[in-house]
Amino acid sequence: MTAFLNDPVISKFLRYVAVPTMSQEDVEEIPSTKKQFALAEMLVRELKALGLSDARSDSHGYVYGTLPGTVDPSEDHPVIGMIAHMDTSCEAPDEPIRPSIRLYEGKDLLINEEKNLYLSESQFPEMGLYKGKHLIVTDGTTLLGGDDKAGVAEIMAALERIVNEKKPHRTIKVAFTPDEEVGRGAELFDIPGFGADYAYTIDGGRLGELEYENFNAASGNIFIHGINVHPGSAKGKMVNANLIASEIIGKFPSNETPATTEKYEGYYHLLSMQGSVEYVKLHYIIRDHDRQKFEARKAFMQQVVDGINEKYGQGTCEAVITDSYFNMKEEMMKHPEVIKKAEQAFREMNVPVITQPIRGGTDGATLTLRGLPCPNICTGDNNAHSRFEYVCAEDMITISGIIYRIWTD
Repeated sequence: MTAFLNDPVISKFLRYVAVPTMSQEDVEEIPSTKKQFALAEMLVRELKALGLSDARSDSHGYVYGTLPGTVDPSEDHPVIGMIAHMDTSCEAPDEPIRPSIRLYEGKDLLINEEKNLYLSESQFPEMGLYKGKHLIVTDGTTLLGGDDKAGVAEIMAALERIVNEKKPHRTIKVAFTPDEEVGRGAELFDIPGFGADYAYTIDGGRLGELEYENFNAASGNIFIHGINVHPGSAKGKMVNANLIASEIIGKFPSNETPATTEKYEGYYHLLSMQGSVEYVKLHYIIRDHDRQKFEARKAFMQQVVDGINEKYGQGTCEAVITDSYFNMKEEMMKHPEVIKKAEQAFREMNVPVITQPIRGGTDGATLTLRGLPCPNICTGDNNAHSRFEYVCAEDMITISGIIYRIWTD
């Protein structure tokens, strides 16, 4: 246990998760929450302490830094960046996070004795992969923050190792972004100022995952306007927005949700609903790997709303559908050397490569489509956005080693 606590990857991770950084939906400003600045400032201080004299955080909370190369500048050494996001999901509380490190021996893992909460292999079958390893878990009342502070810690530990070992290396670029969880992490990313030829996001997934295709994504907000009068005299007058919301929800296919789909199957996900008789807001996210199917899903949502307006009158319902990011696969296929570079580092660390589509997105998808090739490398995190999130300590150390090899080959 002591060895894990003393490893730079783990000690950094435990320090970073103690800083609450939840982002927030439907906020125009970046970052969407001011508390993200606290981790940004911490990382700038640590980068400067490692000798990255240009380490900085801009007015939107983006962190950038450069470690100049020590290899022969006459040789062709692409400048490679590593990127992770600092914010955490708003789908579970982000404080106070109480992590603990447990040896997983294959039984149900008690994470909160007072509340009788367990991590169970029957509920989370992938836990079987971690028998004999150490898991960093929450107490079941908050998320852990492995998405994506595991990625932050893995990058920072690899960087520290290079500096301390004085290992010859190419020019290194690092960046940490706000607001990835609300789909805006790459929106104000300064690609020219970052100065990398290509980069990798270190964001989510079990050991071995290397990803360069992802969902096309959109958010869909449906606003329903009802009419409220006293229920005793409501006949022919009341229009109950709650009931219309229920009607709308019933029009979406029940077998196209996150809980019923996998691999390349898209979905509609009702993320939240709020309101009253007079007004209801439904917040959906729409996902599909296939661009044509993605566009059809957005059109279907609009058709549902149009049908409600035909039934109850124009203005009863409106949809605001906003694209979040698009599939990076087509663009990444133009840069096979970037994928091969990561695969080689995986092999050097004896990690089998798992190539599969991301059932989600990363900052890298948007950055790739903006001209910076940026596939995704795993972090070892599981059950992201959940009170049952956990990350494997041994896998975090291995992944930091993969980053180290990409930078120092």
